[in-house]
Amino acid sequence: MDGQTTMNVPGEGCYYILWDMPNALLRYQCCTIHLHHFHSFSKPTFVYQAPIMIFPFTLLLSISTALASPHYARGSIEGWAPAGPNDFRGPCPMMNTLANHGFLPHDGKGLTKEVVVKGLKDGLNFNETLGGIMFDQAIIANPEPNATFFTLDNLNRHNVLEHDASMSRSDAFFGNNHIFNQTIFDTTKVYWTDETLSAEMLANGKLFRQIESRSTNPEYTFTATTEAFSLGEVAAPIIVFGEIEGGTVNRSFVEYFFQNERLPAELGWVKKSSPVTIDQIIRTSQLVENATILITGSEAAAHSASRRDLHGGKW
Repeated sequence: MDGQTTMNVPGEGCYYILWDMPNALLRYQCCTIHLHHFHSFSKPTFVYQAPIMIFPFTLLLSISTALASPHYARGSIEGWAPAGPNDFRGPCPMMNTLANHGFLPHDGKGLTKEVVVKGLKDGLNFNETLGGIMFDQAIIANPEPNATFFTLDNLNRHNVLEHDASMSRSDAFFGNNHIFNQTIFDTTKVYWTDETLSAEMLANGKLFRQIESRSTNPEYTFTATTEAFSLGEVAAPIIVFGEIEGGTVNRSFVEYFFQNERLPAELGWVKKSSPVTIDQIIRTSQLVENATILITGSEAAAHSASRRDLHGGKW
């Protein structure tokens, strides 16, 4: 090629074409924003305008390192891409969504505490304390002793974090427990009877899924620990997409999110301006738990208090 020099730099067999100087930094920035798009290519090509004799070799090495380490990938609302054939995904639609947007590694691998905390903060504005707690809850899914990371595939281990009676997945007894199941999701959202969802509507869908699962799955399992996780999962749409104080959320945001594993920005959603805290998670989960109580009247409050005593320590 006239006026072009091609050289190989260590790092996933990447090849670089060097030209002359103007736009080098601009092109470099554009590439780093969309690094995750290149994971499925064996020889991604970067074209720079810079004299070969003065182009800094350290910059080339940093680009190669960025490709080799998902930690350096930058997520964005606009930069969404579905999972590829070699990418891991799990039963949690929110973690899958963050990976699809690049806030977590797009391949779903190497989820260290630093990576998870940053991804939750950048994508959803969860504060660092909350992000750290969520990582600590998820790391147990990696069966390796003293693991410092997990993958989205690790989350598919049945009855560790993944559980029966999901709002949008089949029970493990019936087969695939992590791919979105439209039929199951349709049965859940039957109970979402308004354009604005309340905690009670979300709780109704949860209760139905548990009844359906217990009545059809001979290996149905749902422990007190599972219940604690389940309440947080059902509360998540309110926390991420809705009004936390009011306990409501736009139905279209929630349906779009589940069905596409994509943040509903094109429908008008924006992430919270103030960091989300563990206290908000606890309060919203309690709101959902109260909504699952089928006892009415003054006795409902007493029943709720007794249930909180049983779940003490789960928060």
